[in-house]
Amino acid sequence: MLALGLDTSCYTTSAALCSDFAMPQQARQLLPVPAGERGLRQSEAVFAHVRQLQKVLLPLLEKAPTAIDCVCASASPRDGEDSYMPVFQVGVSQGRAIAAALHVPFYETTHQRGHVAAAKWGTKIQGDKFIALHLSGGTTDVVLVDGEKISPIGTSVDLHAGQLVDRVGVALSLPFPCGPYLEELARKGKSEARVPVSVEADGLHCHLSGAEAQLMRMIRSGEKPENVAAEVYSILNRTVLRLLKAAADQNGAQDMLLAGGVASSLLLRDMLAERNDKRRLGLKLHFGRPEYSGDNAVGVALLGLEKLKKEKANGSITGR
Repeated sequence: MLALGLDTSCYTTSAALCSDFAMPQQARQLLPVPAGERGLRQSEAVFAHVRQLQKVLLPLLEKAPTAIDCVCASASPRDGEDSYMPVFQVGVSQGRAIAAALHVPFYETTHQRGHVAAAKWGTKIQGDKFIALHLSGGTTDVVLVDGEKISPIGTSVDLHAGQLVDRVGVALSLPFPCGPYLEELARKGKSEARVPVSVEADGLHCHLSGAEAQLMRMIRSGEKPENVAAEVYSILNRTVLRLLKAAADQNGAQDMLLAGGVASSLLLRDMLAERNDKRRLGLKLHFGRPEYSGDNAVGVALLGLEKLKKEKANGSITGR
């Protein structure tokens, strides 16, 4: 069976093909953001997805080894009736049309569920219960995954991890999205952990706006850009581990899956693993492949394939 996944986020136009018999195939294209800007308005992003989706999708479909058996698209950022962004409707509308034309089932999921599924693919996580931390431009969410149920247990109450990276990066005149460029710069710098961690008493809710303010002051004072970049990764490293440790202590889970574009940073991964070992926190950190950590449709396709299998198994649908 072969599933087509579509994800039209605030950053990337993504499509993917997933099956039981081959590695996932994917195609992605970043949304065009003018120099000096920190993203696009929703109306601009919708228009960009409309223009880009066929460019991403058509070459991928030419590689399809068999006929497509289902289509799945991310319809909202995360679970919940109040979770909505217009950008995701591009993937949903195109996905419904493709599924109708092919006479195959169409499924909806969320951007966050897609991230978790993509990051988990190929890891050593055993069982269906674990903690996931979704680090991206729009989320710093700690969730408890228990089978098909995803329960939010923590988050940033102001600025998200990816926003911190991008705002500091743009202030340093780096291209947007700034993650890869800020990471490269940070490797040349030195951090002295000058930015303090701000976590609420429950350990599961953090603040990053204060960190942004302090980092901007460092930039204005003439601090070396590479040292500012290094401080960004230092504060993210220390904050993330505080959140994960609290989540582990309060929920009895040791497996920690990190997903999202910020979690694709190899520098941050190394820092997290080193500090986890040095502080003897005992957390079992799991990272998805970097290419499946940033915005992508692989997890969306995997979730569609899983839904199709379940429906075929219980006899609710028939056919190929």
